[in-house]
Amino acid sequence: MTPNRVTRNRTVRRFINAAAAALLACLALGSAPAQGAEQAAALPEFDFSACPAVDELPAGADPGTWRCEVMHATGHLRMGAVDEPISEPMKISFAEGRVNGVFSQVFGEMSAAPVRVGGTPLTLTPQYGGYADFLSNSSRRGEFDIRFAVGPAHGLPAVPAPGCSVGGGEDPVHLILKDTEPTRVVSKDPLIVAFGARDAEFAAPRTSGCGPLGRALDRVLGLPSAAGANAFDMAVTVAIRPYA
Repeated sequence: MTPNRVTRNRTVRRFINAAAAALLACLALGSAPAQGAEQAAALPEFDFSACPAVDELPAGADPGTWRCEVMHATGHLRMGAVDEPISEPMKISFAEGRVNGVFSQVFGEMSAAPVRVGGTPLTLTPQYGGYADFLSNSSRRGEFDIRFAVGPAHGLPAVPAPGCSVGGGEDPVHLILKDTEPTRVVSKDPLIVAFGARDAEFAAPRTSGCGPLGRALDRVLGLPSAAGANAFDMAVTVAIRPYA
């Protein structure tokens, strides 16, 4: 017999009520474990292979008291005419510890994906600028020199030439990062922490190493850009592993 509209409506209501009851029971009994499982599943993969080797630690360093940190940072870059999200994580590795009671660090590697500069045929690729100090204190999270390699968007000719960058040579972009979100523990095993950081006071120089295209690139990128006109916001996740 074909059910009439009233019968179908009652059936639908019973199904909805049963589903709602089941959902409420699930939330009451198992919401926290489910969220924890989702959070664990969402943790990124951290590659410790770029950590400085034990024999690269300073003379006198006890590997048993040193650790390697692998940092992933996404966020947003506003620099000159550039105003773009950093959706693929910048990855930075370094070692830290003490030698004779004095804090010390050894930089490992940095890698990052090119960032397309909207409205142009260009990309900017964040690269290590030659200096890092990740020892936090009451006034800042850390300091970091960075340069941005200028390149073509995917599929376009290799113009400008390799070596063209913002912050290249002896004039890197110097970041002094300050906390925007306090450190929180994301995972205890493995140890992973997260925080937010920002520098809204750095200056950005003209391009360098770009040959005759330099002036045109400066106009497109809005460079140089004075301190206070730029901002680099970062959402940072750090995995920490002892050497021994």
